[in-house]
Amino acid sequence: MPSIAGVEVDVDELAERCAEFEAAPATAVMTWAHQRFGGRLSLACSFQDCVLVDLAVRVDPAMEVLFLDTGFHLPETLAYVEEVRARYDLNLKVLRPGPEAAAYPCGSERCCELRKVAPLDVALAGQGAWLTGLKRVDAPTRADAPIVSWDERRGLVKVNPLATWTDDDIFFYAADHGLPVHPLMSKGYLSIGCAPTTRPVAPGEDRRAGRWAGTDKTECGLHT
Repeated sequence: MPSIAGVEVDVDELAERCAEFEAAPATAVMTWAHQRFGGRLSLACSFQDCVLVDLAVRVDPAMEVLFLDTGFHLPETLAYVEEVRARYDLNLKVLRPGPEAAAYPCGSERCCELRKVAPLDVALAGQGAWLTGLKRVDAPTRADAPIVSWDERRGLVKVNPLATWTDDDIFFYAADHGLPVHPLMSKGYLSIGCAPTTRPVAPGEDRRAGRWAGTDKTECGLHT
């Protein structure tokens, strides 16, 4: 049986919670995670939108929010992060890569490993669980994403409160609650990553077609 800091985790219980949460609102999922893990719960946010942040601060205004600053973000993304930080007075922790990443610029073989995966692993060390904005509609590789699961590689619980949400759900939630929208969304950037590997999406293309265009890459490694 896996454990967190010496405390055993019942994977059968996680599976039960996962099944129960299929029809539950995202705030119920977050409330369970917060009650279960308290201050040992972190939210990892890409800041493509701030729906997950808005939901999370309703549960815990002081929740730790992690942002991976790869060094290659579009200026609009960095400005949006600051806008959201100010709006919610976020407990924001900006993660940056170590010096070893300098030899691997954006788009190179180990870029995502060193600029995203490694810094996140360090930040989550010692935590009990992490929240992500992963949705099943994002990509075929995420179609079966559970709402709650055991993250074997990191040794903690992974919670995807928005797993069952659609892109329309995100859009209408943001509109209904008057949330700030990433400035590049109106310019055709429907999936926003780093500047060298992100382009606008043409009409009729898949929402993630602008990520790593011209390659067979679909994931950065955070969720694989």
